[in-house]
Amino acid sequence: MTHDLTRAVALLNEQDYTCVLVKGDTVLTSRERGVKPLMAFLAEGVSLVGFSAADKVVGKATALLYALLGAERVYARVASEPAAEVLRTHGIPLEADTVVPAIRNRTNTGFCPMEQATRDITDPKNAPKAIKDALEQLK
Repeated sequence: MTHDLTRAVALLNEQDYTCVLVKGDTVLTSRERGVKPLMAFLAEGVSLVGFSAADKVVGKATALLYALLGAERVYARVASEPAAEVLRTHGIPLEADTVVPAIRNRTNTGFCPMEQATRDITDPKNAPKAIKDALEQLK
């Protein structure tokens, strides 16, 4: 683990964050669930190039957003196999405590809506629209 990733994981584990991004002295944190923090970074024009990310759960949608935003490496407590494949395809090392076939929804009655929304997407540039559409349907 790099110094930045070690620091990001420590902050994730010590604080009540859902995701932590570290690049040198710059630390970005969020307590928002799911894809919301990364969608906010995207909307704000934040680049994650060179950042190491620690996240509670990384499904395919999150992995596509990390690739689009330029994250350098990712740690997840739980990652899905499709997420691992996306990160591998884009040359982003993944360290995960657990890799599962797919991320389940919060009620454990099916698959995560974001995982479903991005199921057939391979190009990260196409992920934000599919994610936005899925988020709208959840309202």
